[in-house]
Amino acid sequence: MIRAKETTQAFCRRYSRPIDKATGLRCDQTIVLTGPLTAQRYPEPLRRVVYYDEETDKHLEFLTNNFAVAPLVVAQLYRCRWSVELFFKWVKQHLRIKVFYGTSANAVKTQLWIAIASYVLVAILKKRLGTDASLHTILQIVSVSIFEKTPILQAIARANLADTLTQPCNQLELFDL
Repeated sequence: MIRAKETTQAFCRRYSRPIDKATGLRCDQTIVLTGPLTAQRYPEPLRRVVYYDEETDKHLEFLTNNFAVAPLVVAQLYRCRWSVELFFKWVKQHLRIKVFYGTSANAVKTQLWIAIASYVLVAILKKRLGTDASLHTILQIVSVSIFEKTPILQAIARANLADTLTQPCNQLELFDL
């Protein structure tokens, strides 16, 4: 299943199935692509489902070769797929996973669970210590001082103290704003 591009207009409708517009569906059709290259590259019929999303006030158009599921399921699958994409975006931004060390499903899941568990432990530490330091700062402190014998509370307090000390800057300013 893919979301159709706005420029996808080269198709011929073969059949339209009845839909319930109260569910947000606008059409459920069987189509064949008629563009010069697309007809050669994919000659089989496709299913075109158009859905109106009230939350975003947008018409979403999907193309799929799955004729077995209900048209509303096609729209829901796309929404779930988008949630998965947002989850992985969050993982990339917050969990600092640079590379997956294994390629099997078990290896990837294990690495994700370890990273999530580490993130949750640091969040619990931040809450228990009642510190103003961000989770990112605490993660950096932990990664740098992992082999030191300094108590974590002292390391975070030192980082907070360094943040609050504002030393006069001897660097010249380029613009006087």
